[in-house]
Amino acid sequence: MQRLVLRIIVSAVFATLVVAAGPASSPATAPSDGVFRMKAGSSQSFTDPHGRMWQAQKGFADGDDVTREADLKIQNTDMPDFYRTEHYDMSSWSTELPQGTYTVNLYFCEAFDGIAAAGDRVFDVKIADKQLKDFDIYKEAGGPCKPLTKTFDDVQVTDGKLKIEFTAKVQSPCINGIEIIPKK
Repeated sequence: MQRLVLRIIVSAVFATLVVAAGPASSPATAPSDGVFRMKAGSSQSFTDPHGRMWQAQKGFADGDDVTREADLKIQNTDMPDFYRTEHYDMSSWSTELPQGTYTVNLYFCEAFDGIAAAGDRVFDVKIADKQLKDFDIYKEAGGPCKPLTKTFDDVQVTDGKLKIEFTAKVQSPCINGIEIIPKK
């Protein structure tokens, strides 16, 4: 009788653990919609005004983070808080992804007050066989505190990993967010 009671208890505990755990969750790099979003420079996730979840930063090989003042005016966006954190002075970033073709959006905003003109920060960005040479956020955005998105279409992942390389030319590279969208 004691064995039967013990089996029932063990079965009940096991069933409770299975139900509590829920279905197997997908990895952080593959949410249910298949889109990976990461907010650079932040240790907390971020939900934008459109209901999209941006996970906390991960994947940088090196560099540092900065959070700008809460009252810093970021122009032409409905999500200024997103652009008030950044990761800078990095050489690369990577994440594991299933083989496939992706669109990669990189989000930038020149919010450092030490950058006062075009040419004060220039760097290269390379993703697989695609390259952005002599990238100058200030110049392309038309000044400071103006968000800018650079899109890389048809990025091929063949080895289970996506790597982005940053090469400093003047000052150091910086970024506010990374979005990776699988092509269907």
